[in-house]
Amino acid sequence: MRVWEYSAPSAEAVSIFRQDLNVSETIAELLTRLGFASSEEALRFLNPRLSEIRNPFEIPNLQQAVERICEAIDGGQRIVVCGDYDVDGVTSTTLLVAVLRQFGCFPRFVVPLRLEEGYGLSLKAAQRAMEGSEAADLFVALDCGTNSGEEAQHILDTGCDLIVVDHHQAKTALPPEVILVNPHVKDAEFGDGVDFCTVGLVFKLAHGILKARRSMKDKRAFEIKLREYLDLVAMGTVADLVPLRGENRTFARIGLQVLSNTTRLGLKTLMKVAGVNASSGVQPMDISFRIGPRINASGRLADAGLAVELLLSEDRSFASETSMQLDSYNRERQDIERAMTEEAIAMVEADQLDNHALVIYGDEWHPGVVGIVASRVSRSYNRPSIVLGREGDLAKGSGRSVDGINLVKALNGFADQLESYGGHPMAVGVALHVDKVEAFKEYFEKKVGEMLENDREELTLEIGAWVDIRSINGQFMEDLSELQPFGMDNPEPVFAARNVYIVGRPRIFKDAHFGFGVEGSKGSTLRGVAWKMADRIPPRDRAIDIAFKVSWNSFGGRRSLQIELVDWKLSEGV
Repeated sequence: MRVWEYSAPSAEAVSIFRQDLNVSETIAELLTRLGFASSEEALRFLNPRLSEIRNPFEIPNLQQAVERICEAIDGGQRIVVCGDYDVDGVTSTTLLVAVLRQFGCFPRFVVPLRLEEGYGLSLKAAQRAMEGSEAADLFVALDCGTNSGEEAQHILDTGCDLIVVDHHQAKTALPPEVILVNPHVKDAEFGDGVDFCTVGLVFKLAHGILKARRSMKDKRAFEIKLREYLDLVAMGTVADLVPLRGENRTFARIGLQVLSNTTRLGLKTLMKVAGVNASSGVQPMDISFRIGPRINASGRLADAGLAVELLLSEDRSFASETSMQLDSYNRERQDIERAMTEEAIAMVEADQLDNHALVIYGDEWHPGVVGIVASRVSRSYNRPSIVLGREGDLAKGSGRSVDGINLVKALNGFADQLESYGGHPMAVGVALHVDKVEAFKEYFEKKVGEMLENDREELTLEIGAWVDIRSINGQFMEDLSELQPFGMDNPEPVFAARNVYIVGRPRIFKDAHFGFGVEGSKGSTLRGVAWKMADRIPPRDRAIDIAFKVSWNSFGGRRSLQIELVDWKLSEGV
């Protein structure tokens, strides 16, 4: 059982937010926890407006990129676009190609073939993008290219100009002729701009193109409504797990509304195949667990260019066929994950069964599908687990932890030998050279052993607000929706309620979970679910305190209020 942590907010701050913003006490309390310094700042958070986004030309080199693209538009030059194969790269490519088509440009676009051409802007991918009888004049790399110095020089040597729009950290310098739009690289102040994923930067680029073309009296620029592209921006922003504050929040919040009513035939068809009920409003979880995996599966197992074609398509037959193909790829990915899980468990049973922590590497495993495997292995053995596959000379993968072991802290001591790592205490991504895997395995086992003995963190659960369980109703959900979407830097709140009684007999399902009811408002029963807690069902005849999250359940096309039990304990004095 975890220690529940709750610190009462400033009563004065809560009162000010309630009065100035006309919100409930619970919402006012949650706003104080988000650290807003004033009611004006909190109001901008609650009501983000597209009209308030900042001048795109504040981003370093973006104006130069816009000028070069405008030159290509006016000169009828041949443009090629190369985007990465994840959701961020696919939506970035789709957005830029769609905007350029509005100006009479029909750029060739490619997405790297992961199994054949490797990661990012590889030489093979660049050559394929530029192949053909007519030489390319302008190459635009999206969500890749920041660290592709050799490949960039090859493109420049052909006489083609190069623009790189990316958000990854720089490890090497690009040739000075490259127009690099990446707030992480330039020493310039842009506030929230450093947190954009690539599709956010491409949206800013599109904004800059429109401003430039409108100043040039290009009638086509006045016909384009940027808001209509926010469905793509929301998908990339949510899938890439960037902080949902500032303009990212604007993109995600408004973009989810646009996505719920998207006019893109291919996207509508994909959502239908994925089981997304857009009429109830698309949620971040729909992107993370339904739409995103199907787009990612095409890049992991085949050609993510197919996903770009789908998002651009207006052909009903093609949209239906391609959506089913992506769904098939996703099922194949799931089969691969299950097979990899079996292999990983066999490896653990063979030589790591007595270890405190697990590092499992498969030379033939795909790095793009190891995250689920790491989760399954960690749950199976209740140990921190890192699962790695091979990509070129690198072993890349994901780690999942158990309560009390902070993975980021555990990896800090090996940081100088890692190519990259990052994440949060319970889940990380990591990359290192293949020849360092054994040393890493030894280090990780020793470090976690030390943490278990000396430095295991106390299990805590942060409570956002204490509430009366009978107040959880439609109005409560409407109030809470003002804080959505939840994600990085805007976590979904955990609520707590005292003296709650379980109504009826809890129902165990799949041997691991249970459904239950508690007394709700006006004598109604509020339904709930407890994931992976079937071994810890609370008593029906005792008052308990519960920690929980709330959501709408749209299963079967019917929307009902549901609580998700996070933890429980007997009420004091009972």
